[in-house]
Amino acid sequence: MDQRFELVAKIGSMALIRKEDKDIDYNIFARLGRDLKPGMILITSGATEIGRLDYLRRTGRELTGDSEQDKADYAAQGQAIVMELYRRFVSPEYGIRQVLVEHTHFNDPVKRDHIHRLLLRAACQGAVPIINYNDPVSDEENRKLELYHRRLSGESVYECVDNDETASVIAGLVRTKTLVLMTSTEGIYRDTSDPATLVRDLTGDTIEEVECAIRALQEKCIGASRAGANGARAKLEYALRSVKNGTTVIIGHARHHLADLVEGNVPCTRIGLKASMAEGGMIPCG
Repeated sequence: MDQRFELVAKIGSMALIRKEDKDIDYNIFARLGRDLKPGMILITSGATEIGRLDYLRRTGRELTGDSEQDKADYAAQGQAIVMELYRRFVSPEYGIRQVLVEHTHFNDPVKRDHIHRLLLRAACQGAVPIINYNDPVSDEENRKLELYHRRLSGESVYECVDNDETASVIAGLVRTKTLVLMTSTEGIYRDTSDPATLVRDLTGDTIEEVECAIRALQEKCIGASRAGANGARAKLEYALRSVKNGTTVIIGHARHHLADLVEGNVPCTRIGLKASMAEGGMIPCG
C-alpha cells in the first residue's frame, strides 16, 4: 500500500514573529492554519522564541540564567501559545494533534515505528499532526553523550535539534511527495544582499546532478537567521537527504500560501529530481 502523504511543511521561528515589533505574526499563523488539512504534517519551530517574547511581555525582562535552561523554560512557556494559535486558525472540522519528539524517537526503530503509525492514523482520522522538538525536556549534554556512543558503534544517527533535520526525517518516514520549508526569505540566494540572485531551481535528471548543484551553491551560503540556527548551508544538506528519498523540497517565504509554493506560483527555491516533480500520490485510508 502506497503510504505517501500529500505534504510535509516546516516553518521556522523567525517566520512566525515580527522581529521589529517583538511580537507574534498572527497573519502568518492565520494563513498557514487555514491551509492545513488532514494528509498534511506540520513541523513547527517558534516555541522558544514565542515563549521568550511572552515572558518579556509579562515580566518586562528576559531570563539571565544558564542559556540551555533559559531555552528550556522559554520553550515550555511558548509551546502552549503556539498550539493555541494553530487551533484558533485550523479549520474547526479538523483535529490538530501535538507531537513532541526527541532524537531518541528516530534513532530507535521501535519508537520510530510508533511515531510513524501515529501519523498515519491522524491522516485517516481527520487530524493534522503538529510536530516540534521537545526542547523543555531535552538535555544537551546527555543527548551528545548518547549520540557519541551510537556513532562509536557505527550507527547512523539523527540529532533533530534543528527542525530542518526533523522535517527531513519526518518526510522520509512518511514518504511524502513534497516537503515545504517556510522561512523569512523567498528561498536560497547566491548573494543574500541581492534579491535578484534567488535560485529558482536546483533540479536534475539524477541524484548526482542535484547533489552537484547543491554542493556548488553551499559554497556561497554564509550566515543564519538567528543565533543557534545552522543557516542555508545546513538547510540544503537536509534537503538533499529528502531528495534522495524521492521528495521534492520547496524553500520559500511563509507569507505565501502552501498551494502557491507547491505549484510554483510565487518566488521560491525548488529542489529535486525532475521525474519526482511529475509524480503524485496521497495516503489512502482503509
